[in-house]
Amino acid sequence: MTRDGRRRGRDETEEERADRMWGELIQEVRVAQTGVQILFGFLLTVVFQPKYGRLADTDQAIYIVTVVMGACATGALIGPVSLHRLVSGHRVKPQAVRLASRMTLVGLALLLATMTSSLLLILRVATHDDYVPYLVTAVVVWYVLCWYALPLWARNRRNAGGSED
Repeated sequence: MTRDGRRRGRDETEEERADRMWGELIQEVRVAQTGVQILFGFLLTVVFQPKYGRLADTDQAIYIVTVVMGACATGALIGPVSLHRLVSGHRVKPQAVRLASRMTLVGLALLLATMTSSLLLILRVATHDDYVPYLVTAVVVWYVLCWYALPLWARNRRNAGGSED
């Protein structure tokens, strides 16, 4: 209850909450899946380009690591769909939601790593300049701010009793 006597939160059973959270999670995963699948598809074509054979060994290593991380991110972000399909009807939705949420967080971390290494590779090949690591670091800081810091700040602000804006 709030100070003025109004209820806070929802009046729902554990199963209703799991259903709601599952729907929200799947909507979030759809956005991330689309992004990682497009990025991964693009990465798969790079090796077939004539310029790939002329890349420095370091750049080829960055590419291989990027593709592997992209594959892992794809797996983690598609995992909740498979999980749901395999456990559907077995009365384990609350546990499935928790596991799918963890898989999604791992997928997002892998997507962050994939995007970072993709950016590093592209900028190394495109510019060959010394400022590339600084530019990549700035973009990673931006990703971390948008994907983790601001959401965690909002959650902590809410949990600490801050105002609801």
